[in-house]
Amino acid sequence: MNDPVQALATFRERRDAAAVQPRGPLALVNTQWVDMSQTIWGVPGTWAPREDGGSGLVLTASAEDNISVDGEPAVGEVLVRGGDNDEPSSIDFGGTVSGNVIAQGESYALRVWDTHSEGIENFSTIDAFEYAPEWVITGEWKEIPGGKSVGFEHLKDEGVARDEVIPGEITFLHDGETYSLAAFKAGRALQLVFSDATSGQSTYSVGRFLFLAPEADGTIRLDFNYAILPPCAFSYAFNCPLPPAQNRFPFAIEAGEKNVLTREGTLLHSL
Repeated sequence: MNDPVQALATFRERRDAAAVQPRGPLALVNTQWVDMSQTIWGVPGTWAPREDGGSGLVLTASAEDNISVDGEPAVGEVLVRGGDNDEPSSIDFGGTVSGNVIAQGESYALRVWDTHSEGIENFSTIDAFEYAPEWVITGEWKEIPGGKSVGFEHLKDEGVARDEVIPGEITFLHDGETYSLAAFKAGRALQLVFSDATSGQSTYSVGRFLFLAPEADGTIRLDFNYAILPPCAFSYAFNCPLPPAQNRFPFAIEAGEKNVLTREGTLLHSL
């Protein structure tokens, strides 16, 4: 049988390593939504929506801007395909800076990444609780035919909720109380966005994520030792979902990741 303490230690080493990758969360330095012709902080060129409403943005640049799109120098007007395209564009600003265009509905934003960002240069580790076997819980999973829509607010959306489809109901028992949770699909897994009595105290205030997979027998394992920090704990340029009311636990879950720490041992972000 695998040692759960060692397995968790390996997972945490991989999380630390992933944080400082070229497209890891600490490398993101700007996300700017483009709804008119405009410049973007940190990079050259002028960026605008497509006049035909298609995927991506239009970049206007000169040779002196030293921008490459899809491996070719960007001079004049160049189409930069968005993340909703089957072949999204890659952007190279030279040196340590790159970019990509993301989509949300019919809106597009430029993301700027820097492999020598301040976050990467200051990063020490992701602080976390010791392994806590009491926070490995077996819950129940009941599929909802067709799913149901639940609104998730996001950190920067000023109270506007985005609907996510919840494919089933998760319930578990804690101290004699039954809790019903909302987790939306994230690839082949379910993503639980939650907060608890440690949030804003010993753990990141916005909340944490836990990825889950229902079993064929109708059970679901909630191992809170694998609770992770959201991307916005690493960079203010991310916009993270907030826990819905039913995922805000009144008790303390002293398991999983706590905060991102600098080389001085202080919090990278205190939001």
